[in-house]
Amino acid sequence: MGCLPLNSKTTTAPFLVPKTVNNHSNRHKFPSTCSFSWLKSSTSPFTVNCRSSSTSGDEASSTSSAYNVLGVAQNCSLVELKAAFRAKVKQFHPDVRKDGENSDTMIRRVIHAYEKLSNYSRPEIIERECLDPFDEPECEASDLFVNEVLGLWPTARCPYSCVNRASHAFAFASSTGTARATSQEHEEDYVVQLAIGQCPRSCIHYVTPSQRIILEELLDSILGMPYDCSAEADLLYSLIVKAKFENNRYRKPKKQPKVSTQK
Repeated sequence: MGCLPLNSKTTTAPFLVPKTVNNHSNRHKFPSTCSFSWLKSSTSPFTVNCRSSSTSGDEASSTSSAYNVLGVAQNCSLVELKAAFRAKVKQFHPDVRKDGENSDTMIRRVIHAYEKLSNYSRPEIIERECLDPFDEPECEASDLFVNEVLGLWPTARCPYSCVNRASHAFAFASSTGTARATSQEHEEDYVVQLAIGQCPRSCIHYVTPSQRIILEELLDSILGMPYDCSAEADLLYSLIVKAKFENNRYRKPKKQPKVSTQK
């Protein structure tokens, strides 16, 4: 399968990075540090070669439209901005909105808008505001997510390429050259299960829709970083581990027996 190659040297990941906030007139200032509290080790086992990832334009591309996406006035307070972000994430949650693709798009727009207005980086937003799906999965894990930070390039000729084995579910991304899931709803697909099981780097994971959106947003942020992003890659890995643990504990809610109102 195709993912980003790793350097062999070990680096120390900067787990507490002070962030300088510019005083722009249309932006809100936050005292911000990037702290990943649940990561126990301060040493990253790898250095990531980050490549830029092309992102499509959306409604949060300008400051004014970012306010519109969150539904707040441009003179809103920090508290109002954060409350609006949380409310919008709940509004477009896949459990609430059953139109999967539209829910996916809207949550991404909300995250991008909050990123633009709050001056938090995307990893900081995820670490501070988006952990609920990993603490309490909303449903069974059946969506596919490929951790492109690990793995092999297509030119490495992986003998168990997920793209070659299950091309209806995976493809090489034109922007990065790495393998990505191109469709969902393959939980009963034996060929996809085989591709996942035979991945030599264990890069493919079953996650819930909410977890997938957050993981993909974090991955896109990592791929777009022009500098060492070992800490962010560690954050991604820790969320995958947490998702796997909580998803294995998930149990479907029991159906309540219907109570007749007839006498």
